[in-house]
Amino acid sequence: MTSFMVPPLSRYFSSACGRSQLLASFSSLCPQSSSSDHKRKLSSQSQSNCNLASTQSWSDEWKSLSLGARLPKPGSRLTNLMFVQMGFGVDQHGNDGNNAGATKASVRAVRNAIEFNSIPGIIESVPGGRSEMLISVKLGIPLKREDSTEPMEVDLNEVAKVFPYGRLMPIEIVVGGLTFNTGRIVRELGDVDDLAVCVAACVSIGYDSGKRGDEDVHIMHDTKHHR
Repeated sequence: MTSFMVPPLSRYFSSACGRSQLLASFSSLCPQSSSSDHKRKLSSQSQSNCNLASTQSWSDEWKSLSLGARLPKPGSRLTNLMFVQMGFGVDQHGNDGNNAGATKASVRAVRNAIEFNSIPGIIESVPGGRSEMLISVKLGIPLKREDSTEPMEVDLNEVAKVFPYGRLMPIEIVVGGLTFNTGRIVRELGDVDDLAVCVAACVSIGYDSGKRGDEDVHIMHDTKHHR
């Protein structure tokens, strides 16, 4: 199976820093308890915004609460897996001529993987708590065409903004999922045919212990040896 590793997200999301600078230019409009306190707060906000994994927020509420996954620290590796979640998403109007269906299906697949889980133990189990947990995302995306060897294009910015906490590792895309025919075309929704797109997602969370061995792989537990 062909694997497509997406480059570090910071390559695509550098405009977040631009927004932080714009915010700083309007600092005089914000109430200030003291000039030094405000400068420290603004510097912290600017640094945080520059490290966000997405240039967009999932909602206005999330934005007001400064929620959103950040980029990983350089050299980070998910060595200790804590939780592995699977999900799938479908866009029944997947072919609008621009491959937008793969993005919608990807977002739905990731949300399906994480929305029905509660992991309170992460706060105590991961060094640094939920803000420092590493998030690894792997997406199975259908081929662009039957005669193609590459998956449909996905807007990773849309996928990245799904996560409220943690540090999002570079998203991995492989050929997978499936396309199928729905039997109807809805022109009002941009359909050009009856093709639907289904994406599979695996979302893994954990942390970097800092230990490095000969293999670039996470720790695996054999249940036969842990009874």
